Amino acid sequence: MDGLSAMGMLSPYRVLDLATERGVLCGQLLGDMGADVIKIEPPGGSPARRLGPFVNDEPHPDRSLYWWAYNRNKRSITLDIDRPEGRELLKRLVPAAQFLIESFNPGDMAARGLGYETMAALNPALVYVSISAFGQDGPKASYADADLIIMAAGGPLVLTGDDDRPPVRLSVPQAYLHASADAAVGALAAHHESVRSGRGQHVDVAAEQSVALATQSYVLAAPLGSVEARRMSGGVKFGPLDIPLVWPAKDGYIALTFLFGSALGVFTRKLMEYVCARGFCDEATRDKDWIAFGDQLFSGAEPLSEFERIKQIVMNFTRSHTKAELLQLAVERGFLMTPITTIEEVVKSPQLESRGYWRTLEHPELGRRVTYPGPFAKFSATPLEYRRRPPTIGEHNREIYCGEMGLSEAELANLAERGIV
Repeated sequence: MDGLSAMGMLSPYRVLDLATERGVLCGQLLGDMGADVIKIEPPGGSPARRLGPFVNDEPHPDRSLYWWAYNRNKRSITLDIDRPEGRELLKRLVPAAQFLIESFNPGDMAARGLGYETMAALNPALVYVSISAFGQDGPKASYADADLIIMAAGGPLVLTGDDDRPPVRLSVPQAYLHASADAAVGALAAHHESVRSGRGQHVDVAAEQSVALATQSYVLAAPLGSVEARRMSGGVKFGPLDIPLVWPAKDGYIALTFLFGSALGVFTRKLMEYVCARGFCDEATRDKDWIAFGDQLFSGAEPLSEFERIKQIVMNFTRSHTKAELLQLAVERGFLMTPITTIEEVVKSPQLESRGYWRTLEHPELGRRVTYPGPFAKFSATPLEYRRRPPTIGEHNREIYCGEMGLSEAELANLAERGIV
């Protein structure tokens, strides 16, 4: 492995990561690619450390699994940027950095004298990334936020839950993960320009817009006058049709695309030919025009009761097979279905094991090794490396303040005593 591969593609660059729980994934993505990410936390630790679950159900800022999930490959220093001395220390770090990430409420950094214009004056090439709920400006910029609010405002929430009651949030917060991933891409695009021209810029990422993209174009149905999709437990309502997306198997559930039209009807036809051959339906059902069947349902040429009858046929077929058997059929015959796996099945997946996906990091302060989900992509020349476990609070204060910034031990001790670091 050559030197560049050993260090990672972003190893020459430094990231100042001031993000709260809203944007911590962004810095981790850059860190996985080799960047030196300095996680800047308030004394006492980031609020993300207070989010559970915790190792052995023991609440502690260094045992938060949420923190562990999004903060590997980072070094941690503590710094109170609400104090003048803290702000000056942060400014001393800016000239040597290529990226700064923050996810405070819009205007909060500028109110501290740490906004983009101020930082750009210290380092014109700096890429300054802001992650917020609704963006840095506009009538909703100051609105309160939560994952539920953002997913509702951006559109995806309309499809989550049962059709006879209000929508519900997803079990794991998603909005700021979408925003953080978009922020990382935006940061790299801006950095590419900075390397070319020497000019940095402010990258403004709104989680509402990020999750709107995650609707996979359904958000465009209303302005285009198309039929809008609506929620249904285990599926989606499309006009008068209740379309299941989750189907029962003998030992769990599968995801099956059973739809019509020129793009998907060909797959439905192949499935129904096999279902008929296995004795689950008659030839008349098998030979329906699966390309035009959706239009026939909408026009009334085929009654909705017929669609319900056919869904029951397909359900009888899927529940007579195990998930593994259905997956094998999908591979062999080109059916659009795949098992819905449990967490245990994911952990034991032969596919993920064969690709070396799971990684182990040492946590010496706990006296144990911990298995982590693997890299988000495989790079042939510059593979992603897990160089560091998530840091403990202020773990690298001495290393950075004294070793890199030149503070004396006495100065660092004085700053700690006064609660600035």
